Amino acid sequence: MMSLGGPQKTIRNPIIPYVGTIHGGLVPGKQIVIRGTVPDDADRFQVDLQCGSSTQPRADVAFHLNPRFKKHGCVVCNTLEREKWGWEEITYHMPFQKGKPFEIVIMILKDKFQVSVNKRHLLLYNHRISLERIDTLGIYGQVHIETIDFVSNSLQGSQPSSLGITKINTENGKMTDGSQFGVPYVGKLDAALRPGCTVAIKGEVNKNPKSFAINLKSSDSKDIALHLNPRMKNKVFVRNSYLHDSWGEEEKEVDDFPFSPGMYFELIIFCDAHQFKVAVNGVHTLEYKHRFKQLEKINIVEITGDVQLLDVRSW
Repeated sequence: MMSLGGPQKTIRNPIIPYVGTIHGGLVPGKQIVIRGTVPDDADRFQVDLQCGSSTQPRADVAFHLNPRFKKHGCVVCNTLEREKWGWEEITYHMPFQKGKPFEIVIMILKDKFQVSVNKRHLLLYNHRISLERIDTLGIYGQVHIETIDFVSNSLQGSQPSSLGITKINTENGKMTDGSQFGVPYVGKLDAALRPGCTVAIKGEVNKNPKSFAINLKSSDSKDIALHLNPRMKNKVFVRNSYLHDSWGEEEKEVDDFPFSPGMYFELIIFCDAHQFKVAVNGVHTLEYKHRFKQLEKINIVEITGDVQLLDVRSW
């Protein structure tokens, strides 16, 4: 089941237990996507990111993801070092169901793993063992796996050359972490907005967030064409426009609130002829019909609130 060198191919219908080498190791920005089905009689299964494949002594497990189906069910995460388990981190929200298919995405970040199941955020797990040591994926227990993919992150690689965003303010000129993306952030689009344009924002939600906001606005008035305002406490994703000195009617409908404390996100705003389309971590989240019609006047991106920015760009 192991592929030799080159880009990692999709692994299809592996026999469980599956133990395979992760070619090229794990680096921030990589994702492991596992699609499968939970059998009707499943008790538990596990996905292990391992340091080698030794069984005697047992290889260290940097990240052990273990859905258990007894009673209401839970997902247990842990780390095995020198054949001893550490402290369990238990998530009682249970996205796996017996007899049902699932898609697990494990996103590799520099300080943690971020796991979503069926396109919904599930949990964060801080690294206890360094990423460099992880070279093996193990899947064990009662589970049927259809495909395993190793994906290099979409946005990470796209370096638009022609246009971007030029930062135009720094609060008091002070940056705590020396980055150019302090909050509140204000940037100017290098080219006017028009249908076909994309604004991409990468960041992390703060640990104890109330809310944050992303505004697309015009520099020659106080108008805000698009106000995106996720509010964490009530899990409401507010959208609005500020035109002629007043706020319009809020739009709040969203199938799934996509944000969670501490989570990494890539938010993409795509400008269409009639609306903005917004996706979070590759999942389409909402559409917002243009209320401010002079798209070419929209040239400012403003970001405020309980978020750390890692990148803001446009093409």
